Amino acid sequence: MNVMTASELQAELEKNHTSCYGWALSCCGRDRVEAEEILQIVYLKILEGKAHFRGESSFKTWLFAVIRNTARSECRKSLVRRLRFLSDSKRVSDQRSYGEKPEIAIERSEAQSRFQRALQQLPARQRETLHLVYYEEMSLQEAAGVMGISVGAVRSHYGRGKKRLRELLNKLETDDGFKWRRAENPSVVS
Repeated sequence: MNVMTASELQAELEKNHTSCYGWALSCCGRDRVEAEEILQIVYLKILEGKAHFRGESSFKTWLFAVIRNTARSECRKSLVRRLRFLSDSKRVSDQRSYGEKPEIAIERSEAQSRFQRALQQLPARQRETLHLVYYEEMSLQEAAGVMGISVGAVRSHYGRGKKRLRELLNKLETDDGFKWRRAENPSVVS
């Protein structure tokens, strides 16, 4: 059992905050307000001693599991609030850099919007697995720990999720005329 002091806990939370926020966004359907509320609840649970790190996995794996479980619990409690903010989750933020040409920024924004639409069409487990592996750079074993399922199940969700995401992006390419294939866009999931 790995007992951490309050200052060690706080340091670990600060170190992992950015990736925790990204994971909370994923768990909350990209709703920024809800993700911030979930993180606040999680941090309070941890700092007040209601959630204990026992050292059975990495701190980040344990923390992501706490975030996921809290998000699911809060979702069940606040369905009305979640629906109210649903429209906010569909907005795409402008992430262009200062020197970027407007037409490139618009194209990047449209591509991001299409990708998010395709991602949201995946079943929750596939979407969660892809988020953990790609955005959080977790191994399949770590993702399994976060999700509370076997490595074999994560491997299955990962494979099916990549295949389905590829199909959805190809369909969007046909519908919208946007190129997702690796030759034209090498940063896309292969």
